[in-house]
Parts: sequence; structure tokens; C-alpha cells
Amino acid sequence: MSDQNLSSNQTDQLDLVYGLNDRPRPIIAFLAAFQHLLAIIVPIVTPGLLICLALGVSKEDTNMILSMSLVISGIATFLQCKKVGPFGAGLLIVQGTSFNFIGPIIGIGSAMVAAGTPVESVMAAIFGVVIAGSFIEMGVSRILPWVKMLITPLVTGIVVLLIGLTLIKEGLISMGGGYQAMSNNTFANADNLIMSCTVLALIIILNRIRITWVKSSAILIALIVGYVLAGFMGHLDFSGLQDAPLVQIPTPMHFGLDFSWSLFIPMAFIYLVTSLEAIGDITATSKLSNQPVDGATWMERIKGGVLVNGANSFLAGIFNTFPSSVFAQNNGVIQLTGVASRYVGIWIAALLVILGLLPAVAGVIQAVPQAVLGGAVMVMFGAVAASGINILSGIHLDRRALLIIAISLALGLGVAQVPQILE
Repeated sequence: MSDQNLSSNQTDQLDLVYGLNDRPRPIIAFLAAFQHLLAIIVPIVTPGLLICLALGVSKEDTNMILSMSLVISGIATFLQCKKVGPFGAGLLIVQGTSFNFIGPIIGIGSAMVAAGTPVESVMAAIFGVVIAGSFIEMGVSRILPWVKMLITPLVTGIVVLLIGLTLIKEGLISMGGGYQAMSNNTFANADNLIMSCTVLALIIILNRIRITWVKSSAILIALIVGYVLAGFMGHLDFSGLQDAPLVQIPTPMHFGLDFSWSLFIPMAFIYLVTSLEAIGDITATSKLSNQPVDGATWMERIKGGVLVNGANSFLAGIFNTFPSSVFAQNNGVIQLTGVASRYVGIWIAALLVILGLLPAVAGVIQAVPQAVLGGAVMVMFGAVAASGINILSGIHLDRRALLIIAISLALGLGVAQVPQILE
């Protein structure tokens, strides 16, 4: 290798305080893990909370679902960091509940509820589809090179962009107070708009501050302020804590199992896209950890990471929560701290499982008014759309690509706005 290439490779290397296989002292590992927790705990529980609120799931069952979101995320994070056999990438990777599936689950689930299907039966069908779809992702992990040829960055970028754009409607509904506010004529009243706009404004302001840890924790800080504001305005509801046990015992198939083809078809394609998103996130983590981003070692990490994506979604369906995927948030924390040790990930996993087994944590989160949550999810959903744009920006957009984008956006957004066209 030439001196110029050596110099270039050294320049690309991140100056790490703790490398991939270093073992920080317990106090340092805990503090690094806590910083990751600040960045991920809200995104992990938000999808489940939005789905439960939209479908009218009982507070007790919502509490269980949120708790299991944390537990399942902890198990997946452990597998990704520890690497057990073929499972896991062996990197400091955090995994949590995916935003990609919210749209079809809420859309089709709400239609089933409106048609008179009991909420418990709807949840049984959703979790049956979650389990069935997980085998798609596990299968994809074994044939990744072929799938990458079939599902190009153009396709992935369009789908991710469409997911973000269609979710923005749900974000606006949350800002106004949610579906419950629509039914009791309090939607978009002064209180709901004050709470949601305060949270949204705080996230924008905090992201302008040049302190990196403040930026990475902006959503959590803004939600805490919104939570306090909601308390002063008398809008905190702790009824979800009344009958909650001291410890949440995981209960397999609490709702039973069912299946819905109308939900499975869109979910199957989203599982494919989520697999390809994971490739990008794992590659970014590998680069930040000063590990290879091509070759046999990299491909083994990719396959193991995507396999855990699917296997953990299988576990999620069994234990009554929603599909999970690799998170990108932890890459920013690795850059902030210079800690890429995968042993920190084991601390993160332990913290997630402990929090998930304490129903009081889910109860406190569930108490937040949906308007407060809405101010944050508008940013999260916008970030999903921006991620799709970012993927598309790396592609040469010739006439053919622009035509594909135009037709996809027109039909995708059109059907989302006027679903009756498919009746």
C-alpha cells in the first residue's frame, strides 16, 4: 500500500477513547450507556404508544406493550453487541422499535376497529403479521448481496421518503391531541397547541446549541419540559399506574394470534426496506468503530445484524410489541464520546431490560398527553422523510429515475390521502 493511501486511511480513522473490544471501567461504561439511553428511550416507546392510542388499546395493555418494547430492545441490543453465533454484528449497536411500520398498522388496524372487530382481535392479527413478516427479514439476511441488487437505493429512498411523508399526518393529529381529542371535541384547542408547540420549539432551539450532548438529548429534554408543563396545566393522567404490578412479567401471546393479508402485504415490503436501512446504519457504526466497511468481515457483520433485526421482530410479536430495527442515533453518541466499545452496549441492554420490567416506567411515559408527544413526533417523522431524501441525494437522478420518483410519490401519497380508491 502506498504512503498516500496509508495517510488517507489514518485520516479516516476516528480517534477513539475506547475501541471496539476495549473494556471501560464500570463507572465509565455506565455513563456512556446512560448517554445512549437519553438518545434512544423516547424513540423506542413512541411507536407503540402512538399505535395503542390510535387503536384504543386499554391503559393496562398499553403499559404492557411499552414495557415489552424496552425489554425486547434490550435483548436485541445485547445480541448485536455480544454476537452469539450468527446473531449480531459484534458492534456497539442499539436496536429499538421501528417507526417504519406505524403507518400501515394504524391505517389498517383503525379500519378493522371501525368495522367492528374487537381491539384484542386486531392486536392478535397485528402480532401474527409481525411474526410472519420477521421470517422475510431473517431470510433476507442470508441472501443480502442478491437483495441489494434487486432493491436499489432508488427504491429504498422512495419508500423511506413516503413512510416519513405519510406519517406526518399522524404527527399533526398527535399535536392536536390525538384521535381521542377528535372524538370529544377538544382537538387542536389552546391547551393542546400550547403543549405541542412548546415541545416542537424547544427541540428546534436545543438543536441550535453547540453543546453536542444537548443536541443528542434534545427530544428527551423537550419532552421532560412538556411533561412538567402538562402537569401545571392539569393534563397528566396516571390512571395507567393504578393496577400496574410492581414487576412486568413477560406474557407470550397475551392477545392470542391471528393474521391479516391486508396488513401483511405492505408490512412484507417494509421488512425488506428495513433490512436495507440496517445495512447503512451498521456500515456507519463499523466505520465509526474503525472497522472494515467492505470485504468478508463487513459482510458477516451485516448478515448478523440483519438476522437479529428479523429474529428480534419475531420475539417482539411473541411478546406483544412491534417490529424492531437498528437505530442510527447511537452513531452520534459514539462520535460524541469516542467510546465504541461493544461492552458498553451490554450495559445499555441491561438498563433497557431493567426499565422494561418496571411497569411504573411505562406508566409514567403513558401519562404524557398526546399533544406533548406530538411536538416530538413531528420532528421524528420529518427526520424519517429527510432520511429518504438523503438516500436519494446520493443517486444520479436521470430522466428515468425522476419519472420513477414522480409516479411513486403521486400514487403513494394519493392512495394514502384517498384510500377509498382501493375499495
